[in-house]
Amino acid sequence: MISEKMKTLVAGNSIIRVMFEEGKRLASLYGAENVLDFSLGNPSAPPPEAVKDALLEILNSGKDSEIHAYMNNAGYEDMRGIVANHINKLQGTKFAARNIIMTVGAAGGLNVVLKAIINPGDEIIMFSPFFSEYVNYIANADGKAVIVQSDIKTFQPDLAAFEQAITKNTKAVIINSPNNPTGAVYSEETIKAMSSILESKQKEYSSQIYIISDEPYREIVYNNTFIPYVTKYYNNSFVVYSYSKSLSLPGERIGYIVAPDELFEFETLIQALTIANRILGFVNAPSLFQRVVGKCIDVNVDMTVYTKNMELLYDTFNRLGFECLKPQGTFYIFPRAINNDGAAFCKKAAEDHNILLVPGKAFGCPTHFRIAFCQEHEKIQRSVEKFEALAKQFK
Repeated sequence: MISEKMKTLVAGNSIIRVMFEEGKRLASLYGAENVLDFSLGNPSAPPPEAVKDALLEILNSGKDSEIHAYMNNAGYEDMRGIVANHINKLQGTKFAARNIIMTVGAAGGLNVVLKAIINPGDEIIMFSPFFSEYVNYIANADGKAVIVQSDIKTFQPDLAAFEQAITKNTKAVIINSPNNPTGAVYSEETIKAMSSILESKQKEYSSQIYIISDEPYREIVYNNTFIPYVTKYYNNSFVVYSYSKSLSLPGERIGYIVAPDELFEFETLIQALTIANRILGFVNAPSLFQRVVGKCIDVNVDMTVYTKNMELLYDTFNRLGFECLKPQGTFYIFPRAINNDGAAFCKKAAEDHNILLVPGKAFGCPTHFRIAFCQEHEKIQRSVEKFEALAKQFK
C-alpha cells in the first residue's frame, strides 16, 4: 500500500498534467489538428542551433569516459565557474564557482534548497497566484506552505499582508518573477520593500529568513522589462534557474542554484546544498548538458513567436471584455473568467470548443485561467474565433 503522503498527492494530481493528458485523449478522438491544447508550458521555439552544434562537438570529442562520468555533487567546477562569470557579466555581481550548484532543472534546485534549510513545521511563504508544485515541494521537506494573496490587478505581492504573515516559524519566502501563471514581473520597488520587511523580521525574531527566487523565465521578457536580481538587495537569498525556457530544453533537466557568500553560515549551507543534491537522488546534474550549456552560455531562444502570440491574445481578450494583465514575461497569459469561475470557463472551453486551458484554482486564484501560448502562431490565430464564441456563451 502506498504511503499516506502519496495518497494525498495522487488524489491531488497536478491539474496541468491532467489537462495535458486530456489533450492527448481528445486528439485521438478528433485529430490533433482539431484540438487546441494550451495547458502545458512546453516551449515551441526550437533550441538555438548552437545547442545542436555543442552536442555534436562534445559527443565527437572522443572523451566518452569524461562526458558521462560522475563528478562533484555540485557539478563540474569549470562549468560552475562559467555560470558564475556569465551572471557577473549580466548583473555586476562577484560570484565564483563556489557560489553555484548545478541542478536537475529549477524543480530540482528548489527541492535541494528546501531540503537544506527546512526543519519540520517551518513555514514557507508564497504569493498567490503561484506555481502549483510549490505546495508539494514544501510538503516533501516537511514544511508548511503559507499563502499570501497578491494584488488581483497588478499581481504584485500585497506587502502589508506579507508582513502580517511572517512569524517566528517563517523560514523562507518563494518568489517567482517573471511569474507563472500571470506573466507579471516584480518591480524593484517591490523587491526593496520585501527585503526591508525581512531584515526587520529577522531582527525581531533573531532568526534567518531566506528569499528563494525561482527564475526559469528570466530571459523570456517583453519590452526590455527590468528584472531585479534579488541577491543585490537581500543577503539571505538564493536564485534558482533553469535552461528549460531560455534554451528550450525542458526535458534535459538542467539548471543551477546561486548561493551568495553573504548567506548566513555560507560554508555550512553550501555543504548542505551539495549533500541534498546527492541524497535526494539527483546525485549530480546531467553531465552532458552541463557541458552543452557551458558552450551556449550567451545564447537564447528566438522569442519572435512568443511576442506575436502574446500581443494577439492580449488584444483579443481586451477586445472581448476580459480583465487581463499584459504579460511582462513568460509565455503565459492569465485572464479573469467572464463568469469569475475559471474552472467552469475551462470546462466549457474543453467540452464545446476542444480548447484546453488550466483553471486558476491550480494556482490559488480560482477566478482566472491560464493559457500557455508557447505554440505555433497559426494555432493562436485559430483560437481567436473560439474565444469569441466562448465569450458570447458567458454574456
